[in-house]
Amino acid sequence: FSVSHLRIPGLQRPWEPERALPPRFATAYEIMRDGPIGAAAFNNEFGRPCLGGYFRTYEHGTDETGLLRGYDKPIMIAGGLANLRPSHVEKRTLQPGDCVIVLGGPAMLIGLGGGAASSVAAGTSSAELDFASVQRDNAEMQRRCQEVIDACCARGADNPLVSIHDVGAGGLSNAIPELLNDSNVGGELELQRIPSDDPHLSPMQIWCNESQERYVLGVRPADLPLFESICARERCPFAVVGHATEERRLVLTDSRFPIPDSRHHPIDLPLEVLFGKPPRMQRDSRRIVEKLSIIADTEGIELHEAIERVLRFPAVGSKSFLVTIGDRSVGGLCSRDPMVGPWQVPVADCAVTLNDFSGQAGEAMAIGERTPLALLDASASARMAVGEALTNLAAAPVRLDEVRMSANWMAAIDHPGEDVALYDAVRAVGMELCPALGISIPVGKDSMSMQVGWSQGESKQHTVSPVSLIATAFACSSDARRALTPQLILDQGDSELWIIDLGARRGRLGGSVLTQVFL
Repeated sequence: FSVSHLRIPGLQRPWEPERALPPRFATAYEIMRDGPIGAAAFNNEFGRPCLGGYFRTYEHGTDETGLLRGYDKPIMIAGGLANLRPSHVEKRTLQPGDCVIVLGGPAMLIGLGGGAASSVAAGTSSAELDFASVQRDNAEMQRRCQEVIDACCARGADNPLVSIHDVGAGGLSNAIPELLNDSNVGGELELQRIPSDDPHLSPMQIWCNESQERYVLGVRPADLPLFESICARERCPFAVVGHATEERRLVLTDSRFPIPDSRHHPIDLPLEVLFGKPPRMQRDSRRIVEKLSIIADTEGIELHEAIERVLRFPAVGSKSFLVTIGDRSVGGLCSRDPMVGPWQVPVADCAVTLNDFSGQAGEAMAIGERTPLALLDASASARMAVGEALTNLAAAPVRLDEVRMSANWMAAIDHPGEDVALYDAVRAVGMELCPALGISIPVGKDSMSMQVGWSQGESKQHTVSPVSLIATAFACSSDARRALTPQLILDQGDSELWIIDLGARRGRLGGSVLTQVFL
């Protein structure tokens, strides 16, 4: 999580000055009080262990124009890793006549426009759109879908699934066309076959809502009885909504209005209209040097006060309240979770899982981020994020040439100078640092609207987040038992604490927690 300062009622800290907060938005305290509960639902109800994370609060003072740098529009990162058989790396190809199936829950009027709303500056759209675009979870339905997918994959060469695509932003309007396009085929689909919990939904709402826990699949007609039996055993709903066609055309009919004229179908268009190559965006940008004072004067700071403030800052303090609400051992293949030692302190550097129940090989995962530094140097911030992820991952027995990374980029792209800062950060990591280390970044997501604007009386208020890279490093682990933890061994002689100075003795404090708690 990345949020603005918490301002816990009755427990406000010296670095949390009073300021105007955006109306109609949850406060940082409310987000961190309620948001993790929703995230933990999948740990507990679905059965996916939560083994790592980060938590940062950040604000940098308001200037005379009402501009504040912080996370009134928060970041919440959720993701994971999995292993798969070599035979499942490449999807197979749909053939004309293959069934197009929607697996999972029904369509509902939730999450409508969420994909677009996440790319709009908060406060610029209506409250109705903001709430309509919020997605809701259903862990039980996700568990049923997962059991069906696992059962199909466990059949090896007899797997009935030809191809699969998750349903996310854009709903079926995105998932089904991509499923068809990947196999270079078209499709004929029937709107009324799509399961729906609301008979009043319009064709647009059925086609575009982002109800979660759904997948679109391709299955050969001959394998349909097998697939039906697996779904019946797991009590997982599904519907055959159409079939693939040789012509690369997307046709969506509505049997409630059987009109022979194809011009009146809800959708009837070539797939090239959706997947053609539009002109690449061109941006004219100016580099802006922001005059920020984010380096504190350390003269006169008492050591005991500095220690107390730093240890109470959320980015440094205990994350137990985020760790203990979620199951960290479900599935039985978790070797290293955040809790370390007999007193279960959440200080592990990385997460480690096992491949199976008999061996010691597995996977390791670690997170890195240094977002406040982007206000001084976006490139340095990105490099530090990658560096933190790698040094955290070094606690597990991994090889650098086997490391892969997920890069999640967040920025307020329309704020002056932020697009240049984002370009600098991406270039520093994607074209310089990671290639030099032999590390690829095959996956990641982005949000380019990290800003909030609102009016406070006659004044305009504006919160813009720093350019933010959240880097997650993954690698195979040869022996999970060799993972290191920062636990001192006190019953086997003296212990030693080593300081390995990666800062070349420069002792830089710009953007550090010490500066944040005294600015």
